[in-house]
Amino acid sequence: MKNVCVEVVVILAVAGVCFLGLAEGQAATGSEEQVAENAFKSGKFANAEKLYGQIAATDAKNYVACVRLGEIALLSNHFPDAKKWLKDALGIRPEDARAKTLLAETFYRQDDFEHASELLKTQDAGEFPERAHFTSLNYEKLASFEEQTPYQVSGPGDAVHLKFVKAEPLPLVRVRINGGKDVVFFVDTGAAEFGLDTEFAKELGLPLWASKEVGTFTGGQHVETFHSKIDSIALGEWTVKNMPAQVLGLRVLSSMLGVPRIDGVIGTIFLYHFVATIDYRAGELVLQKRTPENVRRLWVAVAAGRKSVSAPFWLAADHFMVAWGRVGTLPPALFFLDSGLAGAGVNFPELTLKAANIALDKSKTEKGQGAAGAFETIPYVVPEVTFAGVTEQNVSGLWDGPLFRENELGFHIGGMIGHEFLHTYAVTFDFDGMMMVFH
Repeated sequence: MKNVCVEVVVILAVAGVCFLGLAEGQAATGSEEQVAENAFKSGKFANAEKLYGQIAATDAKNYVACVRLGEIALLSNHFPDAKKWLKDALGIRPEDARAKTLLAETFYRQDDFEHASELLKTQDAGEFPERAHFTSLNYEKLASFEEQTPYQVSGPGDAVHLKFVKAEPLPLVRVRINGGKDVVFFVDTGAAEFGLDTEFAKELGLPLWASKEVGTFTGGQHVETFHSKIDSIALGEWTVKNMPAQVLGLRVLSSMLGVPRIDGVIGTIFLYHFVATIDYRAGELVLQKRTPENVRRLWVAVAAGRKSVSAPFWLAADHFMVAWGRVGTLPPALFFLDSGLAGAGVNFPELTLKAANIALDKSKTEKGQGAAGAFETIPYVVPEVTFAGVTEQNVSGLWDGPLFRENELGFHIGGMIGHEFLHTYAVTFDFDGMMMVFH
């Protein structure tokens, strides 16, 4: 089978990393600031938190320290700390786009769309580079939820099991939108919110709000995107009401995914509202209500000796799950978990491939298909890859050009982990403890 990457990530690729800079009069020395910033950029968040905390302790008006401490707290869903530091940052720079966006994301992750939309009302999406990765933060969409509670779950039991229509090249499941008939969606942690095909959204008569961003896909291609909302989604015996959604062309992927029609995608932000398991072995998506009891049951099962490996992860921007991994004996790096990378287990940037002495054979160039059209890929094999404590040998990889997320989240990403790495496991996400479990 040819390498194909679906990877529906609605972001704008912006090259480079923006250093925040010191405001006039701040007491931290350049060297202290740079050491803390270098720790953050290298993904050593606990160390960066300690260093920036020391700066803030001696200078409460240091904007850089406040906003970075808020961002670090948000990476681990530590909402009280995130709010405290980001509000402090806005006290120093009241109209600062970065602090406003991070605070809006803090409210958004708690389904507090009212306060999130208030912050976004006058927000310019282009005011700092990383803002382009917070594509779920659309003012019109969030403001439309006035007096509505998003993600209201109803139905019997504590869990619902959605059997895969098929598991290759990606898991597909059936859902029903607004009381309609069964439609097929694919499951992809590289996607953000619940995503709908553009024509399907028009057929349903859903509102469409224009996006200030464009969708960026594998191969660096771009596609127009919109925002919308859904009254209800039926998942087996469950119904989820009042759903935000993103809208983009997805039906072009139907033949590649081996079905007559694809109408949408289930992304990380939807999975975030559950104790979610993508069970490749049993061929099903399992959604448990995100309650303390269900989280406790997960960890009781892990502690009882069920064969599993667990590791911490961080949630960057609105949906990028990153965890530590490594290629062979190279130094550890943060990898982005993109289950929508089909036909390959990894996608590494040129820097990682060179360090691992992996040469690209251009004579093996193949055609890939993404939501934005065709592109070229070059397959390769990595002798050993470890991610989140799981090690696999002879992992298939694909090259499709520069990895546009490599340095765009504010810290370095060493590569992506895709479907072929995951498909012999059941992978569970605990967004309260910020841990992922490979069964």
